[in-house]
Amino acid sequence: MKNISKTAVIAEGVIIGDNCQIGEYVVIEADTVIGANVRIDAFAHIGKTPMKAANSAVTKESELDPCVIGDGCIIGTHAVVYRGCTLNEGVLVADMGEVRERVTVGEKTIIGKGATVECDCKVGSYCKIQTNAYITAYSTLGNYCFIAPGVVTSNDNYAGRTKKCFAEFKGVTVCDGGRIGAGAVIKPGIVIGEDGFVAAGSVVTRDVEPGMIVMGVPAKTVRKVDEEQLLKNQ
Repeated sequence: MKNISKTAVIAEGVIIGDNCQIGEYVVIEADTVIGANVRIDAFAHIGKTPMKAANSAVTKESELDPCVIGDGCIIGTHAVVYRGCTLNEGVLVADMGEVRERVTVGEKTIIGKGATVECDCKVGSYCKIQTNAYITAYSTLGNYCFIAPGVVTSNDNYAGRTKKCFAEFKGVTVCDGGRIGAGAVIKPGIVIGEDGFVAAGSVVTRDVEPGMIVMGVPAKTVRKVDEEQLLKNQ
């Protein structure tokens, strides 16, 4: 049984599993695969094809696989999930969230209100990417990562000013259990080690060692993460 609004627009080749709820004015593009028990709220756009600006550095004109939405996912109102994206079981994309092409999101991960995961990212399972966080293209998040509201990651040390930037784009890596506090800024190519912790408001210009807390502008190591806070003890 499916509950599909009469105002939803569903293109050819779409597969929708059992017990799904498709809200008012949802758009589901061609060939999208939606699992069972999925809820998609009003005005969401699923399987969108990316636009290619003349001077875009990361959007590629290439054939993309269909968008795949796993069992039990919830997609909020006005959220956009692009073609070439795979959401595994139980993922939540909150209202106005955006997940770009060639992104894989692991099971039970939460992508918060207004958060963006740019193209060519891999996000692990049981992560929390909170309100208005920005995950830049070519980034990797492990499992059980925590990205607080307003975090900004970056992938271009040249800010688009030289052709060299096109060859040296590099996103951030957050290893299993890594945590980033509210409003922190992470520079291109930074690696936050397993259980590494970035304090709120920090600007991270160097890699964060596993199990260490960094703080400040620029961020410096201040101490170890408390033993009780380590992922293995949760």
